[in-house]
Amino acid sequence: MLYDIYSNDENDQWRYLLGRAGRCTLVTVGLNPSTATQERTDPTMARVNEAAKRNGFDGFLMTNLYPLRATDYRTLPTKVNRVAFERNLDAIEEAVAQHERETIWAAWGSPVVHHSYFLRARNQLVDRLERHQPQRVRFGELTSLAIPGMRAGWTMAGPSRPATLLGDGATPSRSLPLGW
Repeated sequence: MLYDIYSNDENDQWRYLLGRAGRCTLVTVGLNPSTATQERTDPTMARVNEAAKRNGFDGFLMTNLYPLRATDYRTLPTKVNRVAFERNLDAIEEAVAQHERETIWAAWGSPVVHHSYFLRARNQLVDRLERHQPQRVRFGELTSLAIPGMRAGWTMAGPSRPATLLGDGATPSRSLPLGW
């Protein structure tokens, strides 16, 4: 077994959580899960594992804005499955709430604008996690649309900067920037 944290549903079509337990955990939020399972890794999981190791985390957790598996986010359905959507956000919030102070890496990248439910999930996740006061990080610069991406080559001691909950210099509003 590669990963000791694994939460899924619907005959493994929906994956909520995947990772390795630790005392100091990096929680990564991507778009949607690909092919990794409890017994099999994929390129995304390898990047997350590497980023966690490079930055002193002894555990990591891969989560996503939407739990339906797809190797290409563009093939996801246009209409959200409300059950999957809510169970996913519940699972992420429960995982973050289990620890006193989690570090969350927003790693969804520019495709977050492709489906409106990605943005809705991002907004609801921000609202849900705010009370847990996690440390929020990104690796590298934001895109031109102020979106954080997945750049496992950066270390927190270098080009990574803590991100504010709603984006650099943003004020709370319903017109949230596309990043944190």
